Amino acid sequence: MAKQVKAPSINIGIDEKDRAKISEGLSKLLADTYTLYLTTHNFHWNVTGPMFNTLHTMFQEQYTELWNAVDPIAERIRSLGHHAPGSYAQFSKLSSIKDAPETSPKALEMVAILVEGHQAVARTAREVFPLAEKAGDEPTADLLTQRLSVHEQTAWMLRSLLEE
Repeated sequence: MAKQVKAPSINIGIDEKDRAKISEGLSKLLADTYTLYLTTHNFHWNVTGPMFNTLHTMFQEQYTELWNAVDPIAERIRSLGHHAPGSYAQFSKLSSIKDAPETSPKALEMVAILVEGHQAVARTAREVFPLAEKAGDEPTADLLTQRLSVHEQTAWMLRSLLEE
């Protein structure tokens, strides 16, 4: 029988309380990101109207970017020594974003919903930033900066579609 080796405690230079607070905030960011991913993918499938081609393609680019974002967020939570949420039930409790409407809205209503979603994710990321900064957690601050840039730019581009 192999001797079990106990894993060493986490000592990465960030206090456990700070790691817990940061992980809690990142869990909300993960939930927001995943919820927005699902909504964007839903809209990609169900968009109709004269802007179909443009929006169908744009939504695909956006949901792909969101899908690629969830893993780094979850892995950062794990790097901080905490478990990443991963169920619909957990995400629905943590997310600040409403689930997609059951009845598909019109194309420009989809765009407006996605603007709100990207702005909500940006606000969530911004809430976590001071925690990471105070704890000297540069990898989380870097991740948050990247996410803020993507969500603020995407919200701007979507808002531009709604201007007359």
